[in-house]
Amino acid sequence: MNSEVEDPRLVRLVDFVVQLAAGDLAARLTPSAAGDSVDAAIVGLNMLAEELQVLYAGLEQHVAERTALLELAQAELRHLALTDALTGLANRTLLGDRIGQALARFERGFLPPIMMVLDLDGFKLINDSLGHAGGDAVLVEVARRLRDVARQTDTVARVGGDEFAILITDTTPKDALHIAERALEQLQLPVTVDDQMTSFGASVGVCFGLRHQSAESLLRDADTALYVAKARGRNNIQVFKPAMHAAALARLQITEELHTALAADALILHYQPFVDLTTGRVVGAEALVRWQHPRRGLLPPVEFIPWAEETGLIIKLGRVVMLEGIRQLQQWQNELALPSSFRLHVNTSPLEFRSSGLVPFVLDTLAHHHVPASSLVLEITESALMTDDDEVMQALRDLRAAGVGLAIDDFGTGYASISYLRRLPVDTVKIDQSLVTGIETDSQERRLVAAIIQLIAAPAAMPIANVATTASVGFRCTRLLASP
Repeated sequence: MNSEVEDPRLVRLVDFVVQLAAGDLAARLTPSAAGDSVDAAIVGLNMLAEELQVLYAGLEQHVAERTALLELAQAELRHLALTDALTGLANRTLLGDRIGQALARFERGFLPPIMMVLDLDGFKLINDSLGHAGGDAVLVEVARRLRDVARQTDTVARVGGDEFAILITDTTPKDALHIAERALEQLQLPVTVDDQMTSFGASVGVCFGLRHQSAESLLRDADTALYVAKARGRNNIQVFKPAMHAAALARLQITEELHTALAADALILHYQPFVDLTTGRVVGAEALVRWQHPRRGLLPPVEFIPWAEETGLIIKLGRVVMLEGIRQLQQWQNELALPSSFRLHVNTSPLEFRSSGLVPFVLDTLAHHHVPASSLVLEITESALMTDDDEVMQALRDLRAAGVGLAIDDFGTGYASISYLRRLPVDTVKIDQSLVTGIETDSQERRLVAAIIQLIAAPAAMPIANVATTASVGFRCTRLLASP
């Protein structure tokens, strides 16, 4: 009995069990030649260890595969979170991170980062003509061209809509501007989408990084330079200067003040009479909006209309002007002996014509004030009419069909041809003042204006009834028009 208890195989067997329990599934115990019950237990434990080892290896492989899939999914999520889905470029989040890294390197003695921001000129027209799928194809091609222009060390990003950015690092301002010039050149080349060729340009803003600058301010200043590039005729490059930031703040302030002015009824109308030079009688008037600013006094349209158009406030402003103008016209018709041919002209922004509510608003306002549609003329600039925008053309046709007069303003400053004008539902053309300023003394200018009038008024050319010039008659009437 004592000899069985002291069998050394049992001691080794216990140690073997402890070894397996500790996780060493590769351990094995060799049975003896006795072939008794102890050896049977040893063989059984060896078989169990073998089975556990196979199961554990399979489990490890499965866990490794699932971990790899999870890491791949996480990588894809990170990629989606940091890149633009359409173009595959970096998005604004990744761009901001890269700018931060570049600025940190700059603080450690490397060259300053240079931010280039650009957007496409006339992209809305591309979307309107090619559809959104065609517009997306153009954006993908723009992304490809910008990748080709940029270096491997640069970050090309799409920061929204048709706005792109390139973060340029470890180079000089001269070389960075060369990259900007090449980008501008590449984006001037036409793009073919579904066998249809389209062309566009771009405006570019560039900002050179400064010490202790934030990523947000670097991108903001490049955007400010981009705004200046667009304001200076588009298709050009502007480098940020501190004065631009001050101008941007001024634009922001005037926009906020314009919001307040619209709510407080601080816009007023002045009226410029139209005089028939053959009879000396007043035959109409043009409503001209002014802003009674609390600090700067009476502001002309050039001081606020561009910002109203940029921010979309022009639609609300235009309706205020339309409402007040028609109300004033009703008062004149009730109190003055106006001829039936007297017409009020109101300037209208292209953005208003693209607004689906313009036509019903105009017609409802006329009906509410019992003013005939024929007493109102809406003016739109020649350059604004140089488009195949279906919304604008439909609004023009609907208003004309209702009896509202339509006039081309500033004719001669754009590129409208007589054949193009023939397709427009307009009945009045106002020749721009720049073409008539010297008409009293310059015989060549008189001949030019006479030729323009003959071409426009010719029955064979187009059905336009009236031709006028925007030359000043020499006086204006504010608020109240004198009896003709």
